[in-house]
Amino acid sequence: MASSSYEGVLLGMGNPLLDISTVVDEAFLAKYDIKPGNAILAEEKHLPMYDELASKANIEYIAGGSTQNSIRVAQWMLQIPGATSYIGCIGKDKFGEEMKKDAQAAGVNAHYYEDDNAPTGTCAVCIVGGERSLVANLSAANCYRSEHLKRPENWALVEKAKYVYIAGFFLTVSPDSIQLVAEHAAATNKVFMMNLSAPFICEFFRDAQEKALPYADYIFGNETEARTFAKVHGWETENTEEIALKISQLPKASGAHKRITVITQGCDPVVVADDGKVKTFPVILLPKEKLVDTNGAGDAFVGGFLSQLVQERSIDECVRAACYAANVIIQRSGCTYPEKPDFN
Repeated sequence: MASSSYEGVLLGMGNPLLDISTVVDEAFLAKYDIKPGNAILAEEKHLPMYDELASKANIEYIAGGSTQNSIRVAQWMLQIPGATSYIGCIGKDKFGEEMKKDAQAAGVNAHYYEDDNAPTGTCAVCIVGGERSLVANLSAANCYRSEHLKRPENWALVEKAKYVYIAGFFLTVSPDSIQLVAEHAAATNKVFMMNLSAPFICEFFRDAQEKALPYADYIFGNETEARTFAKVHGWETENTEEIALKISQLPKASGAHKRITVITQGCDPVVVADDGKVKTFPVILLPKEKLVDTNGAGDAFVGGFLSQLVQERSIDECVRAACYAANVIIQRSGCTYPEKPDFN
């Protein structure tokens, strides 16, 4: 396929957040009632934490947000300018400008809705022993409206895309935008993909999730999210392979594609449920001393996977690329990557 035919092939929609990343100690986590490995939304008690983080010496600001990370990694893996697009809401501020610059540098065609009142969303990335805990203060990201999506210049991105990916986090912001895109994908035989994203999404946004999932041709998640999903749905199992299979067999809105479920398990094998069968794929093991932080590992996994999927490669190839991308990202701070991928 010529590179021109890849233009805008993949679209992501989500919450653009600026990661504020630094190493903290366990006392810091305890002070703000954060558990290691958490991915949560900020509450009142967390708000002072952002200023405290900002005053630390070794702080890094990295463009983040789950879907945006995946799209940037897919773009990096593809090395075809303009192959990917992204939609989300930022504020009219310094962080927002930073975000626009980062997206452009990454080669992603980002159409941000800019909110006049709310500041650009941030995500506190607290790192203890390489394990990341995330606390998101959505702010402007929470202000996304489907009116923006319906504008001709933005809907054109939806029309052009053949693959659409939305992390579950966006369910808390604009389920009606998800519905519009999901229905369009079903009507035009495009590939629509979602991520379970976090246990709290499966628990507290179950209704919105259940409305969107029938449209999903691919569902991604990790073992903790999968088990939470199973528990919420009253499935009496903790077995990841069984859960992946059950998720793949949930009802579908369109019969054009069968649903494939992809569940990661940290350093344990990746589980893929496809057409009533389960396959497992070992991951690339990394010596502990090479691990910098796990922030963005799951997002990078999806990005690597999508980079091959849009080229119509096999599932085995998609998983191989996914594991490669995740392996690169965990050896670096945040969801960042070297100039060129070394994947063939």
